Amino acid sequence: MDSNEPEELLTPSEVAAMFRVNPKTVTRWARAGRISYIKTLGGHRRFKASEIRTLLAEADNPVEP
Repeated sequence: MDSNEPEELLTPSEVAAMFRVNPKTVTRWARAGRISYIKTLGGHRRFKASEIRTLLAEADNPVEP
């Protein structure tokens, strides 16, 4: 990724669709610190697409103890 390109940001609804959960669940995860987010000037949460894809891949392939 070129450093001059802005990071793709996702809405809570987009993240919820990726994880197949309710958008309110994504908001709870963010408040609990399970996923990081950026607040827009309007106070809305946005999530870095690259981080969400990494978390989704980890959820699909859990590490064996």
